[in-house]
Amino acid sequence: MRARSAALATAAAGALILTSCSSGESVDLGGGSGTPAQGAVLRAAIGGEPDQLDPHRTSSYFSFQVLENVFDTLVEPDENLEMQPALAESWTVSDDQLTWTFELRDGVTFHDGSAFTAEDVVYSYDRIVDEELANAWKFAAVTDVVAVDEDTVTITVAQPTPNLLSNLGGFKGMAIVSEENVTSGDIQTKPIGTGPFKVDSVVSGDSITLTANADYWGGAPALGGVTFSFISEPATALAALRSGEVDWTDVVPDQQVAELQENEDLTLETSPSSDYWYLALNENKAPWDDVRVRQAIAYAIDRDAIVQATSYGTAQENQLAIPEDSVWFTGYDTYSTDLDKAKQLLDEAGFTGGTLDFLATSDYPETVTAAQIIASNLEPLGIDVQIRQPDFSTWLDEQNSGNFDLLMMGWLGNIDPDDFYYAQHHSTGGSNAQGYSNPQVDELLDAGRTETDEATRKDLYAQAATIIADEASYIYLYNPSVIQAWSPKVEGYAVRSDAAIRFRDTSLTE
Repeated sequence: MRARSAALATAAAGALILTSCSSGESVDLGGGSGTPAQGAVLRAAIGGEPDQLDPHRTSSYFSFQVLENVFDTLVEPDENLEMQPALAESWTVSDDQLTWTFELRDGVTFHDGSAFTAEDVVYSYDRIVDEELANAWKFAAVTDVVAVDEDTVTITVAQPTPNLLSNLGGFKGMAIVSEENVTSGDIQTKPIGTGPFKVDSVVSGDSITLTANADYWGGAPALGGVTFSFISEPATALAALRSGEVDWTDVVPDQQVAELQENEDLTLETSPSSDYWYLALNENKAPWDDVRVRQAIAYAIDRDAIVQATSYGTAQENQLAIPEDSVWFTGYDTYSTDLDKAKQLLDEAGFTGGTLDFLATSDYPETVTAAQIIASNLEPLGIDVQIRQPDFSTWLDEQNSGNFDLLMMGWLGNIDPDDFYYAQHHSTGGSNAQGYSNPQVDELLDAGRTETDEATRKDLYAQAATIIADEASYIYLYNPSVIQAWSPKVEGYAVRSDAAIRFRDTSLTE
């Protein structure tokens, strides 16, 4: 689950990630094919500054926007989020489904010229597990990682693990790193990967510049480099794009998407994302431990108003986590805005009104906007919503200490259905801050982790997701869209549903 991205999920949960979505729709009304500018440096504007550049330790989306272009994983998701070869050229699975053998790509080097070998894979995975880093949970089923020789790695699991590939390659938090780069401490600011670009300079508070890796195993990039500038204000980023100061940005004002789709001076592309935003009531506190009270809240909120106010209608309302374009999608529409039903449930629960502590955060304004709408929705039920909006770091502390009645947040970068439900809703899940517990859901989620038949596995998750929503462990709101814009001079770039930013096949025309 990659704040607002990686940090959201990890932070909120102690698990980071980054289902098969469509490739999205593209509106390209400007420019045309020109002559690629050899060695041109693409100027990209992202919404904030990375906290560090160690892929195993950061939980910042801004970090992963940069690191997507610096590091590689054993496998990686394609445009349909299907796992494809990367540093591993091929793999096989034993008949008992317990041993995975990966044949590594030959001739790969790190940015410092040192050879990439199986020992680097073992070191990287051991580091994540031994140091109990954010993504150690992805190795829960793994019992051993062995370098058979320089070009072969075997991974042994305790039980069939159908989502192993997505765990290993879903996002760059599982990157293969250089031991020397780690032990020197340089990885935080001068990371050395095997990816298409290498870090050239870091200017604190301003930008990070990458240069092309001419020896990249996938072929040297057409770009000479990429400079990531940090622009948090959407209006400022859009102005910079229009003036030619930057070539690409994902800091796009939602309220201007329709207008920008008609703009002939830039390209705007959107894609349904695999991310979702939700509400969670603290079930460790009364009256929120009563399922009828939680259901009443789910009936009282106006999802349409929330979607319009937070995304100007660009998001897709959804009462479950997994988006409609995914092969894992389950239809569910139990809740509608029904105050009479909400009041009936509260009466049955003996709830006569009170105060609700809503934990939003100023770092994600959509949570504050939604909180204001929800406060209005709940007022007729005799619920006085008190909104807090600390910074995200404080928000995390408050969530993890259980100091809230209701919170709103998002999970980003999901691929496998396990990513959407296990950590959040299993009674032992590391991100189950709301305190939900249902033995039947536990059994279904446990079974989903080991079931290798896709149809059976889909049914297991459909059953679990339906119960989770029925009991309002999360009150799901919507799946946001990935929205990015760029100059017509940019070619070979496409928006991805996992929001990963890849510039290795991009070029700039003159």
